[in-house]
Amino acid sequence: MSDNDFTIADRIQQQLDQLTRAERQLAHTILENYPASGLGPLSTLAKGAGVSAPTVARMVQKLGFGGYPEFQAELREELKAKAKGPIAKHDTWTKGASSGHVLNRFTDAVIDNIRHSLGQIDTATFDAACALLVDADRPVSIVGGRITHTLAEYLFLHMQVIRPDVTHIESTSNTWPHYLLDVTGNDVFVVFDMRRYENNTLRLAEMAHAAGAKIILFTDQWRSPVHRVADMTFSSRIVAPSAWDSMATPLLLIETMISAMQDLNWDNTRGRIERLEDMFDQTKLFRKFT
Repeated sequence: MSDNDFTIADRIQQQLDQLTRAERQLAHTILENYPASGLGPLSTLAKGAGVSAPTVARMVQKLGFGGYPEFQAELREELKAKAKGPIAKHDTWTKGASSGHVLNRFTDAVIDNIRHSLGQIDTATFDAACALLVDADRPVSIVGGRITHTLAEYLFLHMQVIRPDVTHIESTSNTWPHYLLDVTGNDVFVVFDMRRYENNTLRLAEMAHAAGAKIILFTDQWRSPVHRVADMTFSSRIVAPSAWDSMATPLLLIETMISAMQDLNWDNTRGRIERLEDMFDQTKLFRKFT
């Protein structure tokens, strides 16, 4: 597959409403441990899902594949895409790249990413995540990785204004265990993990989940292994004509979520903004032109 193609998970999500009961059961089994669940023999997948082998064969055909071997070959290509480093990403885009200016090519790719990503997001899940995060009775912890820590910090800075009791966790393994000492089932963790997925981030999410915390995951179209313990997952298409992936779509989701949360909690948020602005005035942080 190319980086721009729909993943098998995308196809399954798009067709869930058209699947039979047994096929939906199979679909959920595939998604629970995606993509590893589909890499074994057909009989093993059928047994694990509690369905018949013909059910697997029928659903594979509904997803547009000629047979189970073709389905598995596509899954293996997805695994390769998940592990791509910057050089491999760059080479993928330079092969057959159009002659247009990079401004146009990059913008077209980002717009395409946004369109496809928004089409996959369930608005009820989005609203539920916002309600969970804005609940001041629930402590919120936010963590990202080597690159995605910038997204985590961006969300953290805004959530500090919207509500109290928000923590930004550094993902380095020698510091984050301290943040798990007092985690309970009342906590919410927001986790950012894009390809190449980081072991520290996965372990932190697993331990927070084991302590009962709710996990909200922001990831890419191939989905971080963290999705196996996540209560809500928001997948964004991130490919762009670059050696690095684009964070434009997940940033759009974050900014939209910030807007929704401030409206849900506006009376309290307004009071916090007023107090914060007073502090800014006292410290003379910003220039005044009047």
